[in-house]
Amino acid sequence: MWITVNICLYLSFKCISTALVHRSGTCQLQGRFKLNGMYQDGDVILGGLFEVHFFTVFPELSFRTEPDPPYCEKFDFRAFRWVQTMVFAIEEINSNSSLLPGVTLGYRILDSCDHVHTSLRSTLFLVNGTSSQTQDNADGSAKCLSTAPVPAVIGLASSSPTRAVAQTLGPFGIPLISYFATCTCLTDKKEYPSFLRTVPSDVFQVQGLVQLVSHFGWRWVGTVGTDDDYSHYGIQAFTEQLERLGGCIAFHHTIPKAPSQTQIHAILNSLEGSTAQVIIAFATEGQLLQLLVEAAHRNLTRMQWVASEAWVTAKLLTIPELHPVLDGTVGFAFRGTTIPGLAEFLLRIRPSPRPESVFTNMFWEELFGCRLGYKDGGDSELSSLCTGSEGLMETENSYTDVSKVRISYNVYKAVYAIAHALHQLLQCGSKEQSSDHICKTESKFSPWQLLHYLKKVHFTNQFNEKVYFDNNGEPVPLYDIINWQKNDRGKIWFQMVGTYDGSAPHGQQLKIDEGLIQWAGGHTEVPVSLCTPPCPPGTRQATRPGQPVCCFDCLPCAEGEISNMSGATECIKCPQYYWPNNERVSCVAVIEEFLSYHEIMGIVLITLSLFGVTVATVITVIFFLFRSTPIVKANNSEMSFLLLLSLKLCFLCSLVFVGRPSPWTCRARQAAFGISFVLCISCILVKTIVVLLAFRSTMPGSISLKLFGPPQQRVFIFCCTTGQVILCACWLALAPPYPYKNTSYQGGKIVLECKDVWPLGFYLVLGYIGLLSCMCFALAFLGRKLPDTFNEAKLITFSMLIFFAVWISFIPAYNSSPGKYTVAVEIFAILASSFGLLFCIFVPKCYVILLRPDLNTKKGMTGKMSK
Repeated sequence: MWITVNICLYLSFKCISTALVHRSGTCQLQGRFKLNGMYQDGDVILGGLFEVHFFTVFPELSFRTEPDPPYCEKFDFRAFRWVQTMVFAIEEINSNSSLLPGVTLGYRILDSCDHVHTSLRSTLFLVNGTSSQTQDNADGSAKCLSTAPVPAVIGLASSSPTRAVAQTLGPFGIPLISYFATCTCLTDKKEYPSFLRTVPSDVFQVQGLVQLVSHFGWRWVGTVGTDDDYSHYGIQAFTEQLERLGGCIAFHHTIPKAPSQTQIHAILNSLEGSTAQVIIAFATEGQLLQLLVEAAHRNLTRMQWVASEAWVTAKLLTIPELHPVLDGTVGFAFRGTTIPGLAEFLLRIRPSPRPESVFTNMFWEELFGCRLGYKDGGDSELSSLCTGSEGLMETENSYTDVSKVRISYNVYKAVYAIAHALHQLLQCGSKEQSSDHICKTESKFSPWQLLHYLKKVHFTNQFNEKVYFDNNGEPVPLYDIINWQKNDRGKIWFQMVGTYDGSAPHGQQLKIDEGLIQWAGGHTEVPVSLCTPPCPPGTRQATRPGQPVCCFDCLPCAEGEISNMSGATECIKCPQYYWPNNERVSCVAVIEEFLSYHEIMGIVLITLSLFGVTVATVITVIFFLFRSTPIVKANNSEMSFLLLLSLKLCFLCSLVFVGRPSPWTCRARQAAFGISFVLCISCILVKTIVVLLAFRSTMPGSISLKLFGPPQQRVFIFCCTTGQVILCACWLALAPPYPYKNTSYQGGKIVLECKDVWPLGFYLVLGYIGLLSCMCFALAFLGRKLPDTFNEAKLITFSMLIFFAVWISFIPAYNSSPGKYTVAVEIFAILASSFGLLFCIFVPKCYVILLRPDLNTKKGMTGKMSK
C-alpha cells in the first residue's frame, strides 16, 4: 500500500515541478502546506520528523469543496524534548572545532503527528525543499553542500509512519535514521535500503519480554496493542515465542486509532472477566491514555502491567489519576544517560513571534495554560495572556526531566552519527591544519554518498559507548528493566531493577534484582498469573479439550510412576524393583513379599502341618501297639502303616512351600507334593482293591486274593509311584521352576515366587494324582454296600469325596489368588486333603481301638456278638 501511495505522490510532485519549470524556469511547490516546524540554516540541513502532537484530526469530507488539511492536537512534552535534543546536538557539533570544522549544520524539523498521512506530507515537504531554497540553489547564493535540500532525515517514533517514510526515501537513497521505531519489519534491507536506527529492533525486546515473563512464571498473560505495525509485529512475535516455551495468551485486544467509549468499555469488560493477572502492552502512551483512564475509573488495579519500550518511561502516564492502575509496572527501556548541558539548554527556551519558534510557543501555552498574543490562531479557550517570563524551572514534567534520558539519547546519537559520516565524506582534516577550509566543500555530495559512510560509521562517544550500525543498520541491543515506583512525595519514578543484553550468550542476557521490585498494588511478592496452578508433585497435567495448554487438570500418576516436581506434564516410571511412595513423589525399593515363617499365616500353616504329622504319628503308634487286634489285621496293617507314612510326607511337604524361594525349594516343593500324594493314593487304591478281592475270595473257587498278595501290592505301589517320579524328573530336568521376582502386582511390592517355565508340567502331575484318585473312588464306590465287616470301602469313598472337593476348588482359587496367597492356597489344599484322608480312614478305627475295645474282637468284627 505504501509503495502505491509513494509513487502517486512522487509522480504528482514531478509532474507539478516539470510544469512549473516550463512556465517560469524555476520549480516551486503547489498547494497549501501549513506544516508546523523549526528551521535553522546551515551548510548541511538535517531533516527531523517528530510526533510533537500524538493525535491527528481529519476534517469531514463533503466532496463539494476542497477539504481542509488535517490538523494535530494533544501536545507531547516528551517528543518536544526530543526535538530540542536534536537542536542541542547540532549546536554542540557546530561549536566543536574538531568535528566538521568549517561546516555548519542546520535543521528543518517538522511535526509528524504520529500518523502515516501527516508523516508523508512532512517528508515530501522536507525532501522537496521550500521555494526560497530552490531559488537560492539556482542562484548559487546559498552555501549548500548537498545536492538534496535535506541529505538525511532523523525520525520517526512510530513504526507504521516510519515504514511509509522509509519506503518513500529508499529509492532516492536518502538516509532515514529512526530513534524510536523498533518494528522487526524494518530490518528488511531490500524494502528499506536507506533505513537505519539507533534503537534496537523489537526482535531483542520480544526475546527479553518472553524471558522476563518466563522468569517470573507468568504462563497466562493478556496482550493489548494498537492498530499499527509496531503492535502487530511485536505481539505476533511475542505470542509465538511465548507459546514455544509453554505459555499462553489469555486474550488480545487492539485499541483502534480513534476508539469510542463502547470499544473501550468492551476491552475493559474482557480484562475484568479474565483470570490473567499480567498484561503485556505494545503501544505508545498517547494510544493507551484513554484506556488507562477508564480503567482507573473502574478501579481495575489488580492487573500487573508489563510495558514495551514505547511507553515504559512516558511521563504522560504518571499522572496521579493513573497511579493505582500503573503503580508497579515493569518493562524494557533503552539504555539511558545524562547528557551534560542538555538540562540548561532546555530551560533556556522562550516563546517568540518568529516562525521557527512555533513548537516553543505551543509548548508554552500548553504548559502554563495561557495564550500568547502574537500567536496566529491561538486557543480562544485560554483567556489569560502569557508574559513569556513564566518560571519554566519551577515545573515538573517529561520535558524538564532529563535525569536519565533514553529516547533523547537515541536522537543525540543519530545526530552525531550523521556528523561523523559527514566528517569522513567531506574528508575533514584535524584541528591543527592551517587551511581555512579544513573540510572539502568544493563539490556537492549526494544523499546516497552520505548513506554509504553512515553504514560504515564507527566511533566512541563521550559516554564511552561505541556507536555503529550492523549489516541491518541496527545498534547493539541493550536495555534497562524499569519498575514504576512511588517516591516519598507520592510521585512515580522509574527505578532500574535489571538489565538485558541481547548480544550476551543465552542464559546470561537477563539480569534482575527482584529485591528492588515493587509490584502492582504495593505487593512485595511476585504476582501469580496462571490459568491453572501448577500440578503438585505426584500428579501430572492433562490438557482440557479445546482449551490452551496452560489450562489443564491435575491427574494422579499411574501405578508405578512418580512426578517429583510441580507442573510435571508427564510422570516418570520407576526403575525395576522400585515403587512410588504413597505421595508418588519418589521411588523407593519395593517390599519383597513371600510366605514367611514369621508371619501369622505362615505360622498357622506350619502349625497345622506339624499337627497333622503329630496326629499321623500318634495313629501310627496306636496301630503299632494294637497291631495284633482283629481290626488292624482286617484292614491290611502293612498298607495302613505305609499309608500313614505317606500322609506324614504329605504334611511335611507343605513345609517346603513356606519361606523365601530358592532354586532347590522351587524344584523340591512340586516333586515332593506330587510323589507324596501319589504314594498316598496308591496305598488307598491298594486297600480298596484288597477289600473288593477279599469279598470275592469268600466265594467258592476264588483265587483272586492270592494273585494280589503283599508282594504284588508292593509292586503295584512301586509302579504307580515310579510313574510320578519319572514325570517329575523329566519336568525338573527339562523346564524346572525357578525363583522369580514378580513385579506385575500392584501396591509397591515384589512377590518372590517360583515361576513355572512349563505350567503344563504341574497340571500333568496334578492330573496323574487325579487319575489315581478317580480309580480309587470308583472301586470304593463299588464296594460301599459290602458287609459291615469290610466297611473300609465306605470310609475310602467319603475320604475321596473330600479329596475331590478340595482339589477341584483348588484350581480356580490357585489361579486367582495374588502373590503369596497362591502358595497359601496350595498348602491349604495339601493339608485339607491330607487331614480328610487321615480322619476319614483312621479316626473311626482309632475310635474302636481306644473307646470300643469290645468291637475289636473276632465276634465283634463278624457281627456275632450277643445283643
